[in-house]
Amino acid sequence: MWVHFIAIGGSVMHQLAICLKNKGYKITGSDDEIFEPAAGNLKASNLLPVEDGWFPEKINKNIDAIILGMHARKDNPELIKATELGLKIYSFPEYIYSQSLSKIRVAIAGSHGKTTTTAMVMHVLKKEKKDFDFLVGARLEGFSQSVSITDAPIIVCEADEYPASTLEPRPKFHFLYPHIAVITGIAWDHVNVFPTFEFYLEQFVIFINRIEPHGILIYNEADTQLLKLINDHKRKDITYLPYHLPYFEIEDGVSIIKQDELKYPISVFGIHNLLNLQAARLVCEKLNIPSDRFLKAISDFKGASKRLELIYSTNKMNVYRDFAHAPSKVEASVNAVKDQFPQRKLIAILELHTYSSLSGKFMKEYKSTMDRADEAIVFYSRHALEIKKLPLLEPSDVENGFQKKGLKVVTETSELEILIRSLEKENVNFLFMSSGDYGGLAILPILN
Repeated sequence: MWVHFIAIGGSVMHQLAICLKNKGYKITGSDDEIFEPAAGNLKASNLLPVEDGWFPEKINKNIDAIILGMHARKDNPELIKATELGLKIYSFPEYIYSQSLSKIRVAIAGSHGKTTTTAMVMHVLKKEKKDFDFLVGARLEGFSQSVSITDAPIIVCEADEYPASTLEPRPKFHFLYPHIAVITGIAWDHVNVFPTFEFYLEQFVIFINRIEPHGILIYNEADTQLLKLINDHKRKDITYLPYHLPYFEIEDGVSIIKQDELKYPISVFGIHNLLNLQAARLVCEKLNIPSDRFLKAISDFKGASKRLELIYSTNKMNVYRDFAHAPSKVEASVNAVKDQFPQRKLIAILELHTYSSLSGKFMKEYKSTMDRADEAIVFYSRHALEIKKLPLLEPSDVENGFQKKGLKVVTETSELEILIRSLEKENVNFLFMSSGDYGGLAILPILN
C-alpha cells in the first residue's frame, strides 16, 4: 500500500504518516514548510522530504491513496495532478474512518475538554490492558505517538470542529460516525471558521445525527446550551447518557472523589476536569470497565500536555501552563487554580493568539473570565495581528472587553518579561494560558 501525504508536516498528519510506515506501508509526502517537532520526528523515521515544496511530477497512478492536509490549498499542484489521475483522495478524518469500519468508534467532541477527556479514556484503557487505537491532539505521557492505527477492535478519537481539508471544508467530527459519542460542552469559538453562534451550533446537530443507529451520546447536562440543543434535536434510535459533577472534596490541594463510601484521590483538579472525568468514566463503562476500576486507574493521570500542566513547583510557588484561549476555557482554568489553592495568590497571564481572541468584536466574550485572579495580565503581539491580517487591537479594547479591575495589557515581550520579574514569588500560583509562546518568552528562567 502506497500512501502519499500532501502537507505531511501537520501536527497530526506527520504522526499518521509515521504510524502507517510502522504498519508496513510505503509512505511519501511533501510540504512547503515543516517545523519542529514534526521535522525531527519525520527525520527519525526517514520520512522527512529532501526539500520543501510541491512536486506534481512525483504523483503517479501507482499511489493507492492521497491524504490531504488541512492547510493545502485547492490550487496545490500535487492535488491538481492527483485529481487529474483519478487517485483516491482522503481528508485526514475520512482516512481514519476508512481504517476503522470494523472497530467500535468513540468520538469525543465539545468546545472544551475533548483532549483531556480523550486522554483520560486512553489512560484507563491502557492500564486495563485493552487493545485500542487512538487519535488525540496532544502529547500524552505513556504514548509515543498521538495516532495509532492497528487491528485493535476499538478506536478513541478526539473529534474537533476544524475543517477537514480544502476539498472537504466541513468539520472533522462529521466524518467519524461514532458508536459512542461525547459532547463536553458548547461555547462559541473559532469565529474565523464559524461566523455566527447559530452556524456553530448547527455543526453539533450534524455530529449528533451522524452517531450510528443504536449508538450512545454522553453529554454534559450542566451545560445549559448543550442541554437545550439536545432537547431540541432528540433522536429515538440512540441512547442518551447525561453526566454531572461527582461528589468530591479538596484536602491539602488534592481533589478526592467520593463514591460508595470510598475515597479516590486524583492528580488533576478543577470543576472542568471533574466533569471531563465523568464523561471518560461513562465511556469506559460502555467499554466494559466498571466505575471502581476506572477510578483506581485514573488516580495517577496527570493530564495532557499544556492542560493545567504543572511545569514548576516549590513550597512557595506553583507554575501552570494551559492551552486555554477561548473565554470558557480561560474562566474554567482560572477558577480551577483558585478553588484548589484558595489561600494562595493567583497571577494569571493570558496570551491572545488565535483569530477569535485577537478580534476586537469578540473581546466582549471575555467579560468576567479573569475576575477571580488576584492579578491579571493580558499579552498580545502586534506582529500576530499582522500575520493574521487582522485590524489593530487597542489595549483599551481589551480592557473594555475583560472588565477586570486592575487588568494589565502588554503588547511587547520585553515589557512582559520586566513585569513578570517584578511580581512577588511567595505563596503564589502562576497560570500561563496560551496556544502560542508569548513572543518567545522563556517562562521559567524569569521566575527563578
